[in-house]
Amino acid sequence: MRFIALLGCAAIVAGCSTKETPPADTTAMAPAGPPAMSLGHVAAIWNVTVKPEGKDTVVTTYILNTTDTTGWLFAFPGGKPIPLKVSEVRGDTVMTSTDWFDSSVRPGLKVRNNGRFWLTEDGKLVGKVVAHYQTTGPDTLRVFDTEGVRK
Repeated sequence: MRFIALLGCAAIVAGCSTKETPPADTTAMAPAGPPAMSLGHVAAIWNVTVKPEGKDTVVTTYILNTTDTTGWLFAFPGGKPIPLKVSEVRGDTVMTSTDWFDSSVRPGLKVRNNGRFWLTEDGKLVGKVVAHYQTTGPDTLRVFDTEGVRK
């Protein structure tokens, strides 16, 4: 009887045991990500369209001048140039910000923007812009998709 109990316990232990697998090889190379961005990659004059995030309706356009690597400028049709500060280049993305300027999307309001831009494989300069409007109420922030093509 003891022999059968011992044999049963041995069978249970053997059945519950798993063969250990060696740890994953962490020295293998990770797949290469997108190349690091430099301001030289995007130095050009761009025709840019602006759409509300996730929509196809163009709400404004502007010309973006990125030829100066110390600071960019953009201008709405018939408008004066507005400085666009390059605050950081992180990986394949250029981070930007503006001071307050007159909104072309919401006339009569001042707006300041924070944006991020990157190059697509087909050479377009795309981005996301968060617009902070100088107003009270619930509609003080909007997000826009941008797409620029070299002039």
